[in-house]
Amino acid sequence: MTSGDRDDERGHGIVAGVDTVHSPENPGDPAIPVDLDLPHELGVTDADGPVHLQGDPGRVRDLASVSKPVTALGVLIAVERSLLDLDEPAGPDGSTVRHLLAHTAGFPFEGEETVAAPGTRRIYSNTGFEVLAAHLEDATGYPIDEWLEQTVVAGLDLTDLEITGSPAAGYRGSIRDLLAIGRELLAPTLIGEELWREATSVQFPGLKGILPGYGRQDPNDWGLGFEIRGTKQPHWTGAGSSPRTFGHFGQSGSYLWVDPEVGLAAAFLGERPFSEEHARAWPAVTDAILERCAPGAA
Repeated sequence: MTSGDRDDERGHGIVAGVDTVHSPENPGDPAIPVDLDLPHELGVTDADGPVHLQGDPGRVRDLASVSKPVTALGVLIAVERSLLDLDEPAGPDGSTVRHLLAHTAGFPFEGEETVAAPGTRRIYSNTGFEVLAAHLEDATGYPIDEWLEQTVVAGLDLTDLEITGSPAAGYRGSIRDLLAIGRELLAPTLIGEELWREATSVQFPGLKGILPGYGRQDPNDWGLGFEIRGTKQPHWTGAGSSPRTFGHFGQSGSYLWVDPEVGLAAAFLGERPFSEEHARAWPAVTDAILERCAPGAA
């Protein structure tokens, strides 16, 4: 793509802040529309490998809450290896590993004083994931960073993921590593299919709750560490996304979604924190991805 092409596309609100488009299947593939005036990386993959990349594949940015699916995958690997049980006690009285993963342990967003009985409300919580990580450390005998390095990073041959800070929101990574995680969540190799199906199915169905940035949702469906689109509206995925779509977005202006109905995963990393601009632009990005990359797309 020439600088003139980029200028022309910016003039039409198509792509901003992207210097390179890498498309493994089609080197001449044009950029997917992104109506955000900020440097960013965007990638799409199927189970076999990347089908579209724009921006620098190795640029490392803050993941914010997209850290949670990484931590959740580490927990699920421990469950698969029988080091943890989803229904063993963890967190406040009456709570289990399952409650912590599904944001139903009763913790507030921040703080260890519970505000609800386990299983009665969907309250998105950073504290819940920090308590979960401590429980994982006790169960495995490894610090969370070492466990994730040995299981997720080594298991998926990740090159850029930085396991630092809070297991709820502290990690950093690249678009190529997020796409590798997306491929694992499309066609799991580190956990069995039965556990994958459970993790990507609604836990504690029917619970209402707040989806940060998008308001009250009824129901506010979650799996085991992954938000599930279901019937939510408004939502950060697209109008064409299937109800089975799952993933996470972060306040750093990042996301990872997986749509098993079309066999695609996509990730976005940007230079600025999540804002109303992201909330407006992201659904159109996803719909453009589905139109361009879904099986049978023109």
